[in-house]
Amino acid sequence: MEEKRVTRRDFMKGAILTGAGLLLGNSLRSCPGATDSVAQGISETPSSQAYLPLVIKQSTPTPTSTPTPTATPTATPTTEPGTAKVVHVHSTGATYWDFGNNYYGNYVHQDVVNNMVDQGVIELTGTSSVSAAWQAIVANYTPGKAIAIKANFNNCWYCDMCRENCETWQLAIDALIHPINAIIRGLRTAYPSFQNSDIWVYDATIGDNPGVSERRIPARFKDGCLYSGVRFFDAANQYPCSGTSRATYNSTDSTATVTWHNPGGIPTPPTIKVTDVLVNAAYIINVPIIKRHLGTGITLSFKNHFGSIAYPNQLHNWVCRGSTNYGGTNYNPVVDIYRNPNIQGKTVLILGDGLYGNWEGNERKSRPWRTFGNRAPDSLFFATDPVAIDCVMADFLEQEDIQQSIEFFPMSRDYLIYAASLNLGTYEKGNPWGSGYSQIQYHRIEL
Repeated sequence: MEEKRVTRRDFMKGAILTGAGLLLGNSLRSCPGATDSVAQGISETPSSQAYLPLVIKQSTPTPTSTPTPTATPTATPTTEPGTAKVVHVHSTGATYWDFGNNYYGNYVHQDVVNNMVDQGVIELTGTSSVSAAWQAIVANYTPGKAIAIKANFNNCWYCDMCRENCETWQLAIDALIHPINAIIRGLRTAYPSFQNSDIWVYDATIGDNPGVSERRIPARFKDGCLYSGVRFFDAANQYPCSGTSRATYNSTDSTATVTWHNPGGIPTPPTIKVTDVLVNAAYIINVPIIKRHLGTGITLSFKNHFGSIAYPNQLHNWVCRGSTNYGGTNYNPVVDIYRNPNIQGKTVLILGDGLYGNWEGNERKSRPWRTFGNRAPDSLFFATDPVAIDCVMADFLEQEDIQQSIEFFPMSRDYLIYAASLNLGTYEKGNPWGSGYSQIQYHRIEL
C-alpha cells in the first residue's frame, strides 16, 4: 500500500512551558515528592562510546500457544516462566527526524515500520508468513470481535483552565500511528473478512476534574490512520474531539472492577474500574512507549494500563518509589490492574514502541540516544510476556542512563520482581548490548 502523506497543523510555540501547562502536568502526571533531577550530569557533547546492536537471529523454539479470548475470560499466566521470548527489531531507516521543532510523527517511514512489524510477529510466533503470524496472535477472529489497542497519550490533555487543547503538546513524546497502521495491515492480510471497525484504539484516562483535565487522542494521530472505519476512544466528555468516541466506565460486570491483593500493612487503593472498551473487546494489543519516569523510574507495558482506568492519579502513593504506600517488591497496584481478566485474559500481544522513546522523562521531547549512535532507537519490541518485555526495555533505558551519566532510578524494577513472583512472566536483569540473557529468549533482528 502506498504511504499516506498527512498534513498537520504547525507546532504551537511556547505552550508546553506555560505556567498553566506546568500546573496541569503536576496535577495529572507527577508523583508526590518527585523532582526533575534528570538533567543533572548530562553533557551536551555526545559520548564517544556509541554503538549499535550486534545483530543476532537465534534459532526459534516451538512457540507457546496463544489463548483464545472469551467474553468472560479467566486470568492465567501469560507465559510459563523461563519460556519468554522478546523480539527486538531495529531499522535505521524507520525515522528521519532531526529532533527539531517539527512534529516527529511526520518523520517516520510507514513502509519500513510495516516490514519491522511483519518480521517481528513472524519471529515471535515462529511462523513462516505474516498471515500465519497474525492468525496465531489474534486466533479465531471473526467479524464483530473487537481488538482494543492501548496507545499512550500521556502528554495529550485538554486544559479548559488555560484554553489549551491537546494539539499543544506536539513535541512531548506520545503514541505514533505507524505501528498501529502496520498492525491493521497485518490483520487484513490474515483475515480476508477483517473489518476495520473492529480496531478500537483507546486511551481512557480521566484526570482530577472531568471535562477540565481529560486525556485526548489528537487529530495529528487520527489523521495518519490509513484505514477508514477504525474507532478511537478517549476520555473526552465536556469537549469531545471530532472523530473520537467517549471511553465510558458504565459496566456493571463484576470483572470491570479491579481486585486489589495488597498485603497487610499496605492500605487498600481506592476502587478502580477498567474502561468499557476492554470489557466489550475480545482481544487487546498493548502498545507502550519505552520511557523513563520521574516517579516510578520507568513506564512500560504494565504502567501503560494507567490509560485503561479512570483517575489513575489516585494510585500515585502506591506506585511511586518511596511514596507513602509504596510496597516495593511485595506489592504494586499496576500488577493488579494487569491481572484484571479484561486485560490479562485478553492480551494477545505487547508491541513496545521504541521508534523514538524517551530516556530522559515521560513528559519530554525525545532526544537522541547515545547507545543507538546518537540518533533515534528506531526499534520495536514484541512479546506476549509483559514481565520479560519490560525487563528488556528497562535494560535499554539503564544502559542509556549509563551513557548519559545519570542515575537509573533505584527500585524501578520492583514491580517486575513482584509480577514474576505471581507467575505473570519471566524476570531477568540483563544487558542487551553485551552478555544478553539466560532466562529470556532475546532475539535481535536488523533490517
